[in-house]
Amino acid sequence: MSSTPNVTCATADGASWLASAGTHPRSTLALWRERPDAPLVLPCGTVFDVVSAPAVFGRRMLDRLWDEGPGSGPVAVFRGRTLLFTAPGTAQRLPSLLTWEEWGSNRAAAVPPLLCHGTGDAVTVPALTGDGSASGGSCWLVAPETRHPWLPGPEVVLWAAVRAARAAVRISIFPPADHDANVYDVSRRR
Repeated sequence: MSSTPNVTCATADGASWLASAGTHPRSTLALWRERPDAPLVLPCGTVFDVVSAPAVFGRRMLDRLWDEGPGSGPVAVFRGRTLLFTAPGTAQRLPSLLTWEEWGSNRAAAVPPLLCHGTGDAVTVPALTGDGSASGGSCWLVAPETRHPWLPGPEVVLWAAVRAARAAVRISIFPPADHDANVYDVSRRR
């Protein structure tokens, strides 16, 4: 059982924080007041960066952050991907940390790609309320609650990704079974 909080609706302070990422925060807030069930596109790089992972792997990362680590900032799901809101600069630094961790090597071939969205990029953020059915499956797993949420940096995201990858890949010290081998019961030998 995961200790990830079940906060699926953004608060007014959380909405203000999200809107502060845009060039016209008051207009964004006014739009959300009229249509709180509308997802919006917001720029990354100044208020937050976003690390996008395939849904299942992203959920594993989120569980590691809450069960074994410091927790997470806001986290959303959009079009089959988990969006982890991170500290600005994470999108620039994380790829080099993943390379250093040999993320792209043959050893890590089973690990899905992480997409990093930073300065110059934009992401679709879910509606402030709702379960995602009205907005095409876009919803908050951990909605923003404050004007200054804690956001993990690149090292914390790397730690969570490595832990999630280790949990997903089971390593055995035994070779795979040879199904064509002749097997004899030797337990009754005298």
